[in-house]
Order: sequence, then structure tokens, then C-alpha cells
Amino acid sequence: MRPLDGKTALITGSVRGLGLAAAHRFAAAGCNLVMSGFDQGRDIAALQREIEEHHGIRTIYDAADLRRQHEIDRMVSAALHAFGSIDIVVNNAVVRHTAPIESFGVTAWDDGIAVNLSAAFHTIRLAVPGMKQRGWGRIINVSSIYGLRGAANRVSYVTSKTALIGLTRAVALETVTHGITCNAICPGTTETPVHEATVVASMAKGLSREASERQLLAGKQPTGKLISADDVAALMVFLCGPESGSITGSILPVDGGWSSS
Repeated sequence: MRPLDGKTALITGSVRGLGLAAAHRFAAAGCNLVMSGFDQGRDIAALQREIEEHHGIRTIYDAADLRRQHEIDRMVSAALHAFGSIDIVVNNAVVRHTAPIESFGVTAWDDGIAVNLSAAFHTIRLAVPGMKQRGWGRIINVSSIYGLRGAANRVSYVTSKTALIGLTRAVALETVTHGITCNAICPGTTETPVHEATVVASMAKGLSREASERQLLAGKQPTGKLISADDVAALMVFLCGPESGSITGSILPVDGGWSSS
């Protein structure tokens, strides 16, 4: 079953972690892919070939710096030139900075707002006209548990992920009569290279993997286990499929019970 056969999905931050899991899931569902993001040391061309050969779809990669509007414009133009349409947008790219607010750098603040929030606005703004013209579109904004809960020393991350929920609701209402849905997912602590490195470091000190994950998630994720990136990506594909056309403006936690605790 390829429920999205022939569609084009633009997924930001899609060369590692959750975004890469999403790329594989959307490719398996039949989507051509517009990939973006940075991962030093990764052969992105080889990654594209792997996805294309395994799933029988086409990909392009654009190294847009999402802090810069003109580079987002270029990325969207490249997608339209390659595939003729952008049917699905997954705003997944993220930066994280940590510091108490009194020492939180202005550059770090601007960086977080630009990548985590403004880039989503610009990508949606550019993709929606074509979606309206075709009478179909799917937008998924990747917020976070920290879009629902506060956290110390992460002011730009918490602010931008919370604002992303507001953007989701506004866009959902503006597009509801055009065959377009816009939803946000709020993952808890998920399998990503950053969290994997923390778990591996604890294991190097003699803890089992299970104990390392429980230590990382203590007081947060009640399951005590990292969220599967592939499970989150599967939800994204479901939100773009034929059974989910009435789901829009929804904020969907995938957090092992964290937001309920």
C-alpha cells in the first residue's frame, strides 16, 4: 500500500534523527522527497540514492540555511521546479540553545526563533497557494513536549515550540475549506543522535541501556523509554493519509505520558 503515491513531501531537517525517519516513512508511502538539513560527515548523495533505490521514488536535496528567508524561497522554488508541486510540508528542522535568560545570547535567541518558528511560517506561506489551487495539502509542524510544558534555561526553544502550536491553529482555520489540514505533533524525548549519545555515555559508565534511558528520562517521560522516531514518523504519514482528512488544528503529544503526568 502506497497511500501517498506520486505526492511530494518537503521535510526540513531530514538528513538525521526524526526527520530522516520521516523521510523513509514518506518515501515508503510513495512520496517524492525534498530533503534539507545538515549533518557533517554524512554523504547526503549516498543517503538519497539509498532512499530512492529502496523505495522507488525521487529525491532532491537543498542545503538551505533556514535562518535566511531568501534561502527558504530558493528551496521551495527548487522543489516546484523538480516536482511541480509541494503537497506535504513537514516543518521539523530545529536548533537548541541552553542558558539562563539573563545570559542567553541575543544571537542564540534570534537563531532559535528563525529556525524553529519563522522558517515554518515562510515554508507554509510559500506552499499554501499551490495547495489551495489543487484543493489538497497536508502541513505538519513538529513542536515538542516543551510546546506544552515549560523548562528552565531553554527560553528560545520553549517559546518557539509553543508559538508553533499557535501557528498550527491559525493556519488550520485559514485553510479548512480548501482540502488542507495543518496539525502539530509534540514528541517527548525521542531517539535522536543527541539523546543516543547521552545514553551511550551512561552505558560507558557501566549502566545497562535500559537503566541509561531511565536515568535520562527520570521525572519526565513516565515510560522511562525513548520514543521511537519511526513511530512518530508513522503518525506523520497517517495525518497525511485518506483516513485523517477531518483532523486539523490538532496538537498531538507523542510523549510516553509525559504531558499527562
